[in-house]
Amino acid sequence: MLEIQNLHVYYGGIHALHGISLSVPAGKIVALLGANGAGKSSTLRTIMGIVKPTQGTIELEGQSLLGMKPFDIVKQGVALVPEGRRVFTNLTVYENLALGAYTRTDREEVRREVAEVYALFPRLEEREKQSAGTLSGGEQQMLALGRALMSQPRLLMIDEPSLGLAPVLSQGVLRRLKELNEKSGQTILLIEQNARAALSIADYAYILETGEIRLKGSAADLAQSDEVRRTYLGVH
Repeated sequence: MLEIQNLHVYYGGIHALHGISLSVPAGKIVALLGANGAGKSSTLRTIMGIVKPTQGTIELEGQSLLGMKPFDIVKQGVALVPEGRRVFTNLTVYENLALGAYTRTDREEVRREVAEVYALFPRLEEREKQSAGTLSGGEQQMLALGRALMSQPRLLMIDEPSLGLAPVLSQGVLRRLKELNEKSGQTILLIEQNARAALSIADYAYILETGEIRLKGSAADLAQSDEVRRTYLGVH
């Protein structure tokens, strides 16, 4: 579905991405792992058109995304859940979800989509009329994911969904992502600080190190790699 080839990104004089190439097959979960500053968020921001690459290609099902504005990339079927959730705290849960469908015109279909989000995240339905700012961190993360799903994305990109959450809450969010993938075939590109948890739900994974892809392969194989276990999983 998503194909990136030889992507180079600079921030001023800093070479953030050094010609990375990666693929996200339709219907799969692909994890992008690495330490802080490895280039993970830069990759997502470049896919969304927020950052302009100096070289390389980005294609979604054969169509180039280069040169498109973020709004147009959303219309092509790409949704990003940024790090830190960023829900609209003064709006209700329902209003946040409705904003996720701002590119759509079929109101009846939007209502059905809200019902599907509530089925995936029942806690949101219980809090439907509450201001998003009154939700817990885990509930806000679920709302951010639900809002992204309202655009019916072909590709859902998520940046650090478990950041700042208690372990039990982060595990719950990642379980929901796996459930979403299994039930609807949602394609997901996931950045996650908890490498062990990410590899447990992903089909494939790439490991970035200072802007370069250091390792790649099936998530199961990488989870058994001695290098990955030592460096990222804390197993000696």
